[in-house]
Amino acid sequence: FHERMGNPNTPEGKQLLMDASPLYKADEIIRPLLIGQGANDPRVNQAESDQIVEAMKEKGIPVTYVLFPDEGHGFARPENNIAFNAVTENFLATCLGGRAEPIKDTLQASTAEIVEGEDFVQGLAQAVD
Repeated sequence: FHERMGNPNTPEGKQLLMDASPLYKADEIIRPLLIGQGANDPRVNQAESDQIVEAMKEKGIPVTYVLFPDEGHGFARPENNIAFNAVTENFLATCLGGRAEPIKDTLQASTAEIVEGEDFVQGLAQAVD
């Protein structure tokens, strides 16, 4: 594992991990960002997503952060997959221009929590009311 990912106990390994971390590249991000996070993710812990969201907000770059409290790495529950796909479709339509199916009540059956950016994605604020 350490050979592939970097050993945090060595200077070289620490540098490799930092080079791969989005947090240390936040200053290079210039476009809106969508984050989907499972609160139980063993690979990308929620605190890391929270940090990148704060970094984006500090820069004034739009960020939409969707948290699923009952998911891990990847979304296993079909209703959560459907919800995140709906948010993603509308996020891309907002950023790139184009059509998207309205989110409407797609989030109701899911456990999605919109932590940040509900006003950026068209239809998202109405879907969480």
